[in-house]
Amino acid sequence: MKRAVKIVLGLLAITLTAAVAGGAWWVHSKAPVREGHLQLQGLSAPVDVRWDERGVPHLKAANDDDLYRALGYLHAQDRLFQMEMLRRLSRGELAEVLGPKLLPTDRLFRTLGIRQRADAVAAGMDVNSPSAKALLAYLDGVNQYQDTRPAPMEFQILGIQKRPFKPEDTLSVAGYLAYSFAVAFRTEPVLTRVRDDLGAPYLDVFDLDYHPDGVLGSPSATQALNDATHTMLAQLAQVSAEALPLAGLPQFEGSNAWAVSGRLTDSGKPLLAGDPHISFATPAVWWEAHLQSPGFELYGHFQALNPSALLGHNQQFAWSLTMFQNDDVDLIAEKTDAGHPDQVLIKGTWHRMATREEVIQVKGAEPVRLTLRSTPHGPIINEALGTAAGQTPIALWWAFLETPNPVLQAFHELNRADTLEKARTASSHIHAPGLNIVWANAKGDIGWWAAALIPERPAGVNPAFILDGSTAQADKLGFRPFADNPQEENPQRGYIISANHQPATGQPVAGYYNLPDRARRLNQQLADSNRRWNTTNSRALQLDDGTAYHSRVLASVVPVLKPQLAASPEESALLDKLAAWDGRYGVTATEPTLFAQLLYEITKEAMADELGADNFALLLRTRSLDDALPRLVSDAASPWWDKRGTPAKEDRAAGLLAAWKATLAHLRTLYGQDPAQWTWGQAHQVTHAHPLGQQKPLDRIFNVGPFPAPGGRETPNNYSYTTGPAPWSTVYGPSTRRLIDLAAPGQSVGINPVGQSGVWGDKHYADQAPLHMRGDYQRQYLDEADVAAATQSTLVFQPAAAR
Repeated sequence: MKRAVKIVLGLLAITLTAAVAGGAWWVHSKAPVREGHLQLQGLSAPVDVRWDERGVPHLKAANDDDLYRALGYLHAQDRLFQMEMLRRLSRGELAEVLGPKLLPTDRLFRTLGIRQRADAVAAGMDVNSPSAKALLAYLDGVNQYQDTRPAPMEFQILGIQKRPFKPEDTLSVAGYLAYSFAVAFRTEPVLTRVRDDLGAPYLDVFDLDYHPDGVLGSPSATQALNDATHTMLAQLAQVSAEALPLAGLPQFEGSNAWAVSGRLTDSGKPLLAGDPHISFATPAVWWEAHLQSPGFELYGHFQALNPSALLGHNQQFAWSLTMFQNDDVDLIAEKTDAGHPDQVLIKGTWHRMATREEVIQVKGAEPVRLTLRSTPHGPIINEALGTAAGQTPIALWWAFLETPNPVLQAFHELNRADTLEKARTASSHIHAPGLNIVWANAKGDIGWWAAALIPERPAGVNPAFILDGSTAQADKLGFRPFADNPQEENPQRGYIISANHQPATGQPVAGYYNLPDRARRLNQQLADSNRRWNTTNSRALQLDDGTAYHSRVLASVVPVLKPQLAASPEESALLDKLAAWDGRYGVTATEPTLFAQLLYEITKEAMADELGADNFALLLRTRSLDDALPRLVSDAASPWWDKRGTPAKEDRAAGLLAAWKATLAHLRTLYGQDPAQWTWGQAHQVTHAHPLGQQKPLDRIFNVGPFPAPGGRETPNNYSYTTGPAPWSTVYGPSTRRLIDLAAPGQSVGINPVGQSGVWGDKHYADQAPLHMRGDYQRQYLDEADVAAATQSTLVFQPAAAR
């Protein structure tokens, strides 16, 4: 018997060992190849690749065509799954691999018309242009990797079939980038509901113009938006807000960038700083590579499926970008009637809606057929919700669908723009989404250009609300010339700041701008005439976790609450501590936790009853709320304080007291009775989510984190979160931090929030995540001696025989 047991145990041990070995071999087979020799078809000469300690490749090629072909191969071996998911997201094909829960996201992206627009642009592309040649060589490299190497493990887990990548895929991803900036989807519906249902006094806190007749005439008119349509819009906005997180893909949100003239730096040369704010994900949005070919060199940060860097520097120049936040989206309510089926009335004339059919493949379910309609104003977005579409067709006018938008040409040129004139010209080719390009060169120039085609709307039209499609209100009169866009070159003050704030300009530009607090805080320090800037104090500025926003709110809240807490010394002392807070969001501080919960409770106490659950949830996701709260708490007469459905008339004092009590109750329930335990690092954390990490227990395998996070909403170190009850997950933050002193570009530093590789099990999958959270920086090698000293391994691509 004992012998039999030993035999069974031995067999189990052998089986387990074999399984572990087999699993290790399977994981190893997916790993990037970083040394030796590989053949690559289409090369005219060998391409040398050296990897540094962070897994960043340094490529040297005989010409640009070879360079971009090798770049595509290397990018794919680190990020092929990310490329596939971005392609599927932007083209409405996620449900095919992730199942029915992604069907609303696919419906949305099909309805937006991104794939249709990308297909049309790709069909008309000049394949002999430099940017097209770079794209085609890069995609050939991507496809050669996909054709010759084992599929990523995510492909096998999800059953993804390999397909060639094409130019229309890259152009579709550009559409996703434009969509991710378009906050109108989640802002215009809720503001329109406030205006049409609640009226002018309720709009005062949002500081918006009011049109008493509403979007479609008087509220009693038959064409007014009904409850079903408002509900549809709220649901559409919710789908829009949840689309990217559900897919585990990054969304572009904000950013900091500044350029300082050499007369204000220690080195005497310009200094550039940048940290684009993007939602966190695994893998991270940026992939770094150092490129060299005769006459061209760049250390770049690349987005999946794009051969040109969106951020970059070399020995001569550097640039970063932020989101312009201009409003390039209009939602337009179309007028229809029973006598004109499938037609809309525009300025007295009936226009037939165009239709097209599309099919969405759904994993584990029958395909879904869509009939998508469009009017002269744009696609009807109601179709994104199927049977819940509402009665009034809502059209989407979007600059991305209406402009030439040669964005690939723009960044190909920007990768080579060593003069003000070249950088300005390259920026002028960016039409949508709107971007701020902040640039500097070693010759001493600094510049900023708000890059977008800005639509001209009729006088008096406020695009913050849904527009009336039957009138000239929805017309576009053309686009402003680029020369009229906000911009600066070598300003007298010696520095440029871009922080998503509304830019100073002769003509107002409609937009959904971030609070001015972050820009003001940066400006306060950069304007200090006694300071000379270098990479050390620039790091401190990028890592600044403070804001003055709290003082704008608490200046009105504390005097109202203080007398009401006189009978509770403990609560009064807690309020005093909050009033004395310096606005810094350190991980060991407790004031940020108290303040963030109080902001939510004030918003809920004042606004939830008027808006209802759907629109209240929508408001919490908008930037309009950040602007509204200081005005709300300072206005004792605001109608928001009176609760609906109660016989009494509630006032501000009662509302703030109720919010305070609710804040304490919630935090005590979560973190205990001792306020000293309510630390910001416990309540506010970062997790870098992988698409497969949406499903437990895979989150423990593929996700990276959680990490306690400093900073908060609109601090320079902008680890932002959605207003709501504790705890808070950081939804976006510094997607990289870069500092380049153009006196010594080879000494530049940066950081990736997760790691260079998207391949699970690779040593560079998450090796930078703890460093990013600590505020550490890593060298970005540019000088030959430094690259050679940092080289960990070398790979040579050899020309292969033609296929």
